Order: sequence, then C-alpha cells, then structure tokens
Amino acid sequence: MDHPTHTQHREVILAAPGNEELATLLAEEGHDLVKVELRQFPDGESYIRIHGDLKDRDVTIVCTLHRPDRVFLQLALLAHTARDLGAKTLCLVAPYLSYMRQDERFHAGEAVTSSYLAMMFSQWFDELITVDPHLHRWKSLDEIYAIPTYHVSAAPSITRWVSQEVKQPLIVGPDSESEQWASALASALGVPYVVLEKVRQGDRDVQVSGEILTDREAYQPVLVDDIISTGRTMVEAIHLLKEQGFESPICIAIHAVFSDDAEQHILQAGGQCLVTCNTIEHTTNRINVWQEVVSCWKERPARC
Repeated sequence: MDHPTHTQHREVILAAPGNEELATLLAEEGHDLVKVELRQFPDGESYIRIHGDLKDRDVTIVCTLHRPDRVFLQLALLAHTARDLGAKTLCLVAPYLSYMRQDERFHAGEAVTSSYLAMMFSQWFDELITVDPHLHRWKSLDEIYAIPTYHVSAAPSITRWVSQEVKQPLIVGPDSESEQWASALASALGVPYVVLEKVRQGDRDVQVSGEILTDREAYQPVLVDDIISTGRTMVEAIHLLKEQGFESPICIAIHAVFSDDAEQHILQAGGQCLVTCNTIEHTTNRINVWQEVVSCWKERPARC
C-alpha cells in the first residue's frame, strides 16, 4: 500500500529571515506561505510573531544554518512559537546543517556538538531535511537523530553543471572526507577521479599530498568538496595540482561557508573559478539544488 505524503494536503510554510526563496518554492506546490515577523528590541532580544493560524496544521520551517550562533536562538523561538500556536507537526528544512565537524571528543573536555544539536532538534522538530550533511565518523544522521531525517544529494545538480560547463573533467577530491562526493560525481559523469591526502595541523594549517598519474594535458581538473570554510584545503590542493603540471582547476563546493577571505585565497592560489551550490547564499552560487530539496520534501511520508 502506498504511503500518503505530506503534500497531499495543505501545509504551512514559515521562512526564517533569508530563506524566502526556497520557502516560496515549497508554497508554490499548493501550500500556505505564512508571514513571519522577526525583529529585535533595542536591547538585542528577539521579537517573533507568526501571522497565521497554525492550529492542527503541519508546519515546515525553512532555515539554513550558516553562521549558526547568530540564527540558532531565533530558530528555537520560532519553533517553540509554532508549537505554542498549535502546530500538529514541525519539519525543519535546513539546506546547510552546521555543527557536524565535532563528531568525536578529540581532546579531553571537548563538546561533541553534533550530538548535542541532534538531541535538541529531535525535541523541537518531527522531521529534518538537509543537503549533504558533513558526515565523517557518523555514518548517517540516523545515528544521532531520534526523528526521521532526509538527506538530499547535491550530486545530480553538480553533475548537470559539470557536464554542461567542463570538457574532459578529472574529478579531484582534496582529502579522504571528500571521496564520497568525488566518486559519486565521477561515476555519474563516467570520468576518472582521484583523492588526495590531507594532514591537518590546526584549523588553518593543512598539508595536502598525492601524485596524480594521468595525462595532464588531456584533462581539466575539477576540485570537489562539500564545504569550503577557511579554504586552506582547496588552496593546498591547487598548489599540488599546479606543481604536477595541471592547468588551473575549477573549484566546486556544496556549502559556501567561507571565512577568512577564503574565496580570495582560492582564486589567488590559481583556481580557475569557484562555484558553489545555493544551500548558503553567496556570489559564487552557480548550482541550484532547490529542485532536489522540493522533491524530497514532497515525497517524504506523512506522519499520522
């Protein structure tokens, strides 16, 4: 028997500030986009008002978690307001899911923040949809979340862009963590890929190594990673490729976190261009993943 989906009835869509584009696309599937009024009092506290009736309604909140410490409390207050106003279920659509890097206690006394965020979100929400979470030691979000989670892959969107824009690509993963994206992209395109080795000395100190044995003149290297933060990994990978005789690589990331002038550092290092998906709004966004997010949201089973 087929399972009913949420989108067989009208849902309420709420957009956290800056997430209006994706929220509008969800509402265009036949649902109600309800205005969220969010401002700050002079002392910095947040004022939140939802301009619509949520009683006994299924509600989706759209909020990407870039710069999470700035948006986290407002998201919490928005979720609790929706519950207080009678929402039957709450789904969080977070194209970028932050706080995934700390998935182990590497040094005594450290916080395993990926687990803590999962515990809080599992209490506030009934479902979570995100795009390519940074999974390393966790095999899936189900290991730490007590609610249904849905993982949207950016691979189809990236594949379309590369197939249209790049001739004879050689897909390069700058470290072992990037292999899952590099291998999926190479497989979809039917092209070769390699994965380099990274040794991290600190947040901004990394070394990348590895020898690429292939026809350097025949291929356009395409560096692919899930997140660019400081950009040091990409910079070191660019240096390595150029030292081995390759032309300037095209650099692709799913999530444009970008700190410490990362974009400038990558281009100055010799990156031919820098392209990201639109999970975080940035001037480098060239790859639109909203089609995949909307499809996942529409097709998830309805909760009774």
